[in-house]
Amino acid sequence: METQVKLPNAPMQVAPGFGLLRRLLRQRWFVALRAFALFTLLWWAFFVWNGNPLQLPSPVRVVAALGSLVVSGEMFEHALISTTRLLIALGLAIAMAVPLGFWMGRSRTAEAFIDPLIELLRPISGIAWLPLALFIFGVGDTLPVFIMVYVGFFPILLNTMAGVRQVDPKLIAAADTMGVGRRALLLHVLVPAALPTVMVGIRLAFAASWAAIVAAELIGAPSGLGFAIEWYRQLLMTPKVYAFILVIGVVGYLCDLGLRALQRVLTPWSEGTGLQ
Repeated sequence: METQVKLPNAPMQVAPGFGLLRRLLRQRWFVALRAFALFTLLWWAFFVWNGNPLQLPSPVRVVAALGSLVVSGEMFEHALISTTRLLIALGLAIAMAVPLGFWMGRSRTAEAFIDPLIELLRPISGIAWLPLALFIFGVGDTLPVFIMVYVGFFPILLNTMAGVRQVDPKLIAAADTMGVGRRALLLHVLVPAALPTVMVGIRLAFAASWAAIVAAELIGAPSGLGFAIEWYRQLLMTPKVYAFILVIGVVGYLCDLGLRALQRVLTPWSEGTGLQ
């Protein structure tokens, strides 16, 4: 009697083209591209439903307006002005908030003295200071920079404090046991340990400041993306208004990607910790 031996089923062969397509569909950039495509479709649907191009122009008209602004150079001019103001404001906020955050994170006395004032000012929106700031600084570059410094200061300060307090006490105790001085302790223990959290605070400050710059430039600046939005709104040139709004989102997204890349370079040891 012959014995029949059953061979295990061979794995299903996947066509090379299908496997390549499946990998393509899982790519991060392709997923983002699909999200943008869905957003454009929704935009077009709302345009058709609304039926008023003065209120909501079609994506085609907005892209055409964006192209004309790019060709004329006006888009780059206003975007460069706003970005420069943002970088100046972010630099000032970092210069003030990081040292203060390290001091408050290390000293309970400093925290008890300064924290009530911080918690009093933090809930006040930066936009609430616009009338007073307009009276003090007038129309120009100083007013939007002031608003962005104010808005960006608190996320950096609070995240710096949190980062300093999250440093492993055993590291500090070991450094004290070895006779490490305060400066060396700061540079070689506290800063590397707290830097990932500080970078998260800088990213949050950038997002808040970039959102506030539009309102600040609407009133208190003769140039910039916010000024351009208000200018073309008064002229009822809605496609150009939406074009500038679109550029605000694109510039903010690209700057955040740059901050993420900088964070990975400065804090490679924080990969996989949820702080990237």
